[in-house]
Amino acid sequence: MTNVTAAMDLPTLALPRFIEDIRAVAPPPGQAFDLEWLPDGRTTLFFRALEGGREGDVWVAGPRMRAIIKSKTGLARTVILRFKPGWSIPLLGVAASELTDRIVPLEDVWGRAGRELCAELLAARSRADVMDRVARALALHVGQPIETASGQLARRAVRLLEGGEVRVESVADRLGVTARHLRRAFTENVGIGPKEFARTVRLQRAVRMAATSCDWARIAADAGYYDQAHLIADFRQLLGLTPGAFFKRAGGRMARPRLITSDLSLPVR
Repeated sequence: MTNVTAAMDLPTLALPRFIEDIRAVAPPPGQAFDLEWLPDGRTTLFFRALEGGREGDVWVAGPRMRAIIKSKTGLARTVILRFKPGWSIPLLGVAASELTDRIVPLEDVWGRAGRELCAELLAARSRADVMDRVARALALHVGQPIETASGQLARRAVRLLEGGEVRVESVADRLGVTARHLRRAFTENVGIGPKEFARTVRLQRAVRMAATSCDWARIAADAGYYDQAHLIADFRQLLGLTPGAFFKRAGGRMARPRLITSDLSLPVR
């Protein structure tokens, strides 16, 4: 497991408080890899080292309501650090809603500090090194992040929605606020509304279930859809494909390196 709180002279942050997971891919030279960025209501930091490893870039990707599914070439390695919901303002200095369905250079958000982080990550030689350099950069840029009341409310709502609650009104009642107040806090801190977030939760749940089952009626019911038609409609609108076409496409390209943002196989501890 990665120790991101090791003692050091430079200021740093305990990243597990803010970062949910980290994923990476390093395709063989000259080989393409598949990127599957499914809607998930998260803001991420996206680092790319170009082939040769001497140049690269760092991007901030906001929460998405439609998938990005494409093949990429010319990259030596790619690393994605996914923030826990509700930390965009304290960590990046911008509301999550300003990043929704956008991918912007970190330099546009942080200025010179964004360029400096790119140089730091190009020099990193391990996952632990990446984490340490990101932790230092965040600490130098923002100090100790202050948890806002609206951000805390949004994160509590996220936990309820990911825990199985499907009605926004019920979530608001349990948190002691109006549905309107919850929507405002959620949109500012997560980047999309709570209903839209619940939709991404259902989709992610269905994708995970379909990895071991092809009983779409059962998957629809267990994932929280009204029926199979509801599931198919969401796949079409959020992924641009029917469920069958989505998994047929994935199955036909398993031999290529893949970076799948719904895969939580590299958790931060």
